[in-house]
Amino acid sequence: MLRDHCSLYNSALQERRDAYRHTSRTAIPYGQQSAQLKEIRAFDPERQGRWSFSSQQATLRRLDKAFAAFFRRIRAGQTPGCPRFRSGHRFDTVDFLKDGDGCRWDFTPHDPVTRVRLQGVGHVRVHQHRPVIGKVKTISVKREGRRWYVILTAEQARPEPLPQTGSAVGVDMGIAYFLADSGGAFVPNPGTGRRPRRSCRPHSRR
Repeated sequence: MLRDHCSLYNSALQERRDAYRHTSRTAIPYGQQSAQLKEIRAFDPERQGRWSFSSQQATLRRLDKAFAAFFRRIRAGQTPGCPRFRSGHRFDTVDFLKDGDGCRWDFTPHDPVTRVRLQGVGHVRVHQHRPVIGKVKTISVKREGRRWYVILTAEQARPEPLPQTGSAVGVDMGIAYFLADSGGAFVPNPGTGRRPRRSCRPHSRR
């Protein structure tokens, strides 16, 4: 899935670069490239045709945002930095803009095991580290090294404000302690790097 989305991204980038260089610097808009998806999917059903249409649109939108930033830097007189082609190792995310459109979160809600269903992939088990509160709106699948992550955005109701107490407290962020408040209490540092530091072993030099 990542490979084919990367191929789509690079092909769309090549088309934009060629148009900009050889046709009086014509910029191809997102809508024109998105309109070509139907033909691309029909021509290549085994690869591009098997994945979610909306996720492919999200990949093209990502490229469109990169070019928008490129032209914005040109207008501002900054170093533009033209969007680059992505290798398979650098392209690591596929976005699904709506739960149920190419991707379904917790597709089997009565099963104690949490899963996500991806079009063209199937059901994938997810180690959920905390409950999801609210209605899932967007889903992203991301690769980091050898691990895979599912990133969710959820819509929640606006929380009710807590009742006013009429009192105030001062907080000072520190180094020896995470924070100290005006009541004299100290909160220790969380020490998030201690466990990885202990797992690192010194290597001898040759």
